[in-house]
Amino acid sequence: MLTVGDKLPEFVLPVQQGVSALPADETIDLGKKDGKWKILFFWPKDFTFVCPTEIVGYADLKSDFADRDAVLIGASTDTTHVHFAWRKSDERLAAADFPWIADNGKKLATALGIVHPDEGVAYRATFIIDPDNIIQHVTVNGLNVGRNPQEALRVLDALQTDELCPCNWTPEDEVLRPAA
Repeated sequence: MLTVGDKLPEFVLPVQQGVSALPADETIDLGKKDGKWKILFFWPKDFTFVCPTEIVGYADLKSDFADRDAVLIGASTDTTHVHFAWRKSDERLAAADFPWIADNGKKLATALGIVHPDEGVAYRATFIIDPDNIIQHVTVNGLNVGRNPQEALRVLDALQTDELCPCNWTPEDEVLRPAA
């Protein structure tokens, strides 16, 4: 599995965003450096039970991530059409206005090393990637346990301080300043 210090693989992949029209060859270029941090999170499969709770949780924090010059990118190993159908079926998912990568060829999930060996779907993996496309944080959960998107925001805040941040640090807290 790729980890902290590794470069995000440079793929151009299909994405689905919104519910106003069927997917139409929209893509995302993960090699593009636009001066923004990326919060890339994979879920195992559309039309499941835990996954929508996570997607909605991340979507609720989209403006908070944007305030920190970070973009949200969701992904699963489903197709753009399955993503579109799922968004159309659930108003909460329809409102999750960020790109969803359709990694049905499992190129990205395989390159990241997050494909479950028996189920053939991605683990619940979150990658925080800096503006130079270097992975700065990784968390991976099993298929049945959801994540806390607020924790991804807290870790992003800590990473952006470029300081020593103690356990349970929040932006209201002091960073560590060891004596010289």
